[in-house]
Parts: sequence; structure tokens; C-alpha cells
Amino acid sequence: MSETTIGHESVEEPAGGAMPSAASDEQLVAMLVDRARSEGLQLTGEGGLLQQLTKRVLESALEGEITDHVGYEKHDPAGKNNGNSRNGTRAKTVLTDVGPVEVRVPRDTAGSFEPQIVKKRQRRLSGVDEMVLSLSAKGLTHGEISAHLAEVYGAEVSKQTISTITDKVMEGMAEWQNRPLDRVYPVLFVDAINVKIRDGQVANRPVYVVMAVTTEGTRDILGIWAGDGGEGAKYWLHVFTELKNRGLDDVLMLVCDGLKGLPEAVETVWPRTIVQTCVVHLLRNSFRYAARQDWDKVAKALKPVYTAPSEDAATERFGEFQEAWGRKYPAITKLWENAWAEFVPFLSFDVEIRKVICSTNAIESVNARIRKAVRARGHFPNEAAALKCIYMALMSLDPTGKGRKRWTMRWKAPLNAFQIAFEGRLTPANN
Repeated sequence: MSETTIGHESVEEPAGGAMPSAASDEQLVAMLVDRARSEGLQLTGEGGLLQQLTKRVLESALEGEITDHVGYEKHDPAGKNNGNSRNGTRAKTVLTDVGPVEVRVPRDTAGSFEPQIVKKRQRRLSGVDEMVLSLSAKGLTHGEISAHLAEVYGAEVSKQTISTITDKVMEGMAEWQNRPLDRVYPVLFVDAINVKIRDGQVANRPVYVVMAVTTEGTRDILGIWAGDGGEGAKYWLHVFTELKNRGLDDVLMLVCDGLKGLPEAVETVWPRTIVQTCVVHLLRNSFRYAARQDWDKVAKALKPVYTAPSEDAATERFGEFQEAWGRKYPAITKLWENAWAEFVPFLSFDVEIRKVICSTNAIESVNARIRKAVRARGHFPNEAAALKCIYMALMSLDPTGKGRKRWTMRWKAPLNAFQIAFEGRLTPANN
């Protein structure tokens, strides 16, 4: 009888070293679990139960692969003089979800065996790569991920290896950034996140996120673009033309924060699109000019302006705001006057459309996830590193799908409002 070592213990295996049957594997697993419970064997870490079980499963799978390849079971006389036969094994350590595991990989005399469960030159199973990408998307730095793997799994993974793993997402990012889009979207939101990029010296650079409300009521990130802070009509014409070339023929309303040159570019690409200033951003920018103790009062005074039933009513309410606060905070009144032309369009629409335009939940959840990941990095060595970080953060949004389901349930009333207000342009059945 031979022995398999589990931690500092051993379990007898069948004589001759033959791979046990499926029933024997089940019995062995049950035995190991019982012993772990009764004798306190460690579950994780070096020599832990999970490592040994993982080793057992991998080696059983590899044995099945070599059997299929050479055409006979181990120790079967039918394998003699058949042109290709087993040629022993070689030891190989692979990093798994439960830590490093040493496995014996079978070989054949012809050298033609290509294992699939643990490929040649593969040092990590896919679960480890997925774990690294998930931790990176949640905002952990490469050093923190390396420390986490060492502490929890006893696995030494260098920051360079982690960087290599995360670099793989760039291929997926390129495909995602160029994927086909729907023909029409009711609303596009254009927002900017400032990140620190070292280009000679560390400086703030904007990364623009374009998020759409789909005809099904869900939210979809259409792409991300890096800028230099001095973007104008030519830059936005490039971005919107790219979206149009991906199949986006029409946008009903586009919401942004007074980005220079953007309305002109929108008019060129989608002439019928209504450009709307983001009311949430307008309010936040107003607070910059007000003392903290007056924020609640200013917000209360401005609410009748952006909830007014019509443009005329909004003009009256804004006049009242000017009388009350214009002398103390003239910069706020100037801010609203400058944005007035792009602020008032949504006032002519149904309240359901206003809710979609003014809703902050979707865009704020996106921004919060991005900011968390960006802050953890401090600054980025280049633009590509910043875009990679933001892309991974975006891919980790709404993992359970609850947000998508919630938006869809609330969409019927806004859909009807958009269908009536933009008759003939919003046709979900054809998208």
C-alpha cells in the first residue's frame, strides 16, 4: 500500500500506485473531510485539505486525458507496442484559488500529449486570473493584491505577474469599445472623471464616460475616452462620429455638464438631438459659490426653478431666487444665466422624462465605482493604465443584475412619455 500525505498525516492508497476508481476518490474525499473534522487538519494554506483535494482532482483529470490520448488504461497490457505509450510524469506547481499546488503531469513517449486541464507552460489556473481582475476592479493596487494572495493563500505572486494578468483585459477593452450599438437611445449622459496621470509631471486629466439609457430602460456604458482638458467641438465631433459609425443613428436627448464645443458637435452628428444641461451638476456647481451653512437654503430656493411646470414659470421662480440671493451670491445667478439655454429644454416634457434626465442613481453609482478604483492608485504612469483601471471598474458594475432588473421594472411610464414626445423616432421593436 502507498500513502498520500495530508499535512502531517497520511492516507493509504491501493497498492501499485494505480489511480483509484471514482468510488475510491469519493471514499478518499469523505475520509479526508472526516479526519479534518475530528483531528483539526487545516483547511487552507500550505499542506491544507483544499490543496490536497485540488491536487487529487487535477491529477485524476490529467490521467483521464492521457488515457484518451494513448488509447489505453494505465497498466493495461493493450498499451504494449501500440506506437505510443505513457512515459512517466513530471512535477509542476500551479497557482490555484487555494494556493500553490504541485501536480504530476503525465507524459507520452511520442511527446504529442497536450494536456488541457493544465496546459503546457501554464502556471496559473483561470480562477486565479479572475480573482486578480476582480480585486483590481475593486480598487486594490498591485501591491495590495500580491499581499492579499500571500496572506490568504500562501501564494507568492509578483506585482509584475499581476500587471501581466490585468494587461489581458486590454484586448477585451478594445473589442468592447468598438462593439455595435443600438440604432437609437432615448438618453445619453456624458460625464467626466478626473484622474492623475504622470506625463512628465503628475497632472489631472479628464476621462469621459458616455452612458446610455436603452429602449428597454437599462443603462449601458457605450465607451470611455481620455482628454487633455482642452476639448472643443473637433474632439466631440470625433467621439460622436465614432459612436455613429458603430450604428448609433439617433439620440433623443443628450445630458452633459456644459462641455465646451459639445452642442455644436451634437448638432453636426445628430441634428435633432436635444442637448440638456445636467441639473444635478448645475446644483453642485452652485454650491461651490455658497457658504456651507447656506447650502440647504440655496437648494430649497432653487428647487422651484428646476421643478417648474413650464419655462415661463421657471423664469419667474429664478427671478425670485435672484431677489433673495443674487446680491450675496452673484456668481450663482451668473452660472444659471449662462446655462439657461441648455437648462430649460426638459421643462417642456412630461414629468416621467424629467425623472430620467434628473436621475442620479445610475451615473452616480458609475462615478463612485470609478473614483474608488482611481483613488486607490493615486496616479497612473500613462493614459493606457488609467483607461485600463476605469474599464475594469466598469466591468464590475451590477454583478448580480439587480440594478438592471430594477430599471426595467420602472421603465414603462418613461417609455410611453418618450414615445409620445418623440413620435416616430423611438421604435424599440426595431432595435
